[in-house]
Amino acid sequence: MNIPQDLRYSKEHEWVRVEGNIGTIGITDFAQSELGELVYIEIDSIGEELSKDDVFGTVEAVKTTSELFMPISGKVIEFNDELSEKGGDNPAIINEDPYGKGWIVKIEIADESELDDLLSPEQYTELIA
Repeated sequence: MNIPQDLRYSKEHEWVRVEGNIGTIGITDFAQSELGELVYIEIDSIGEELSKDDVFGTVEAVKTTSELFMPISGKVIEFNDELSEKGGDNPAIINEDPYGKGWIVKIEIADESELDDLLSPEQYTELIA
């Protein structure tokens, strides 16, 4: 299982990469493998200020649909065009590259101290073990 060392993780299996005041969010390798082949991503929160643990969208797989939860508070500023119906319409890219091309949204981070509540790579490894 791939668990990059430069990310922080939520117990709901989202990851965050921080660059300045921007957080890039996606789902973990573990999450995508549990969901199976992803067929649709719905994000209807662009431009919204969301709190930690708010639902920011859904992922639909062949066998199930799952909500996506904000790991930290912030304003959703971008949805990965590769995933959108108007863009690349390729949600399977999350299955192929969950930590790279398969990112889901970018946010303006509202409260950087919330990052301290997320799991380290080691803690996330223990969670899914």
